[in-house]
Amino acid sequence: MSLTNAFETTVLQFAFTTGAVTRPTSWYIGLFTAAPSEAGGGTEVAGGAYVREAATFSVTGNLATNTAAIEWPTAGGAWGTLTHIAIFDAATSGTMLAYAPLTSAKTIDTGDVFRIPSGDLDITLD
Repeated sequence: MSLTNAFETTVLQFAFTTGAVTRPTSWYIGLFTAAPSEAGGGTEVAGGAYVREAATFSVTGNLATNTAAIEWPTAGGAWGTLTHIAIFDAATSGTMLAYAPLTSAKTIDTGDVFRIPSGDLDITLD
């Protein structure tokens, strides 16, 4: 995963200044049909019963991974071809913290369910 510019600033402020930094307390996974970038953007899925889903993580060394499966509701309409995911600090709006392409694009049609099994969403810092 790549960190967004906004979150890179937060990390640098935390690491290299003594000023107060507001830390996220909740994390939500968003699905995209067009790539976001370090500046944000991209095309997040909208409509068809889509919502961002909450996630929890554990950290070991330089690896964070999801501690439980993340499952979206049954698509109430075609969501399109998912190509990327992003982590946000809010269920709606909020700040995009990190993003990555999916290993394989996945087309979601009416009636499909998208899920990420426990331990399959990995974030590393090198």
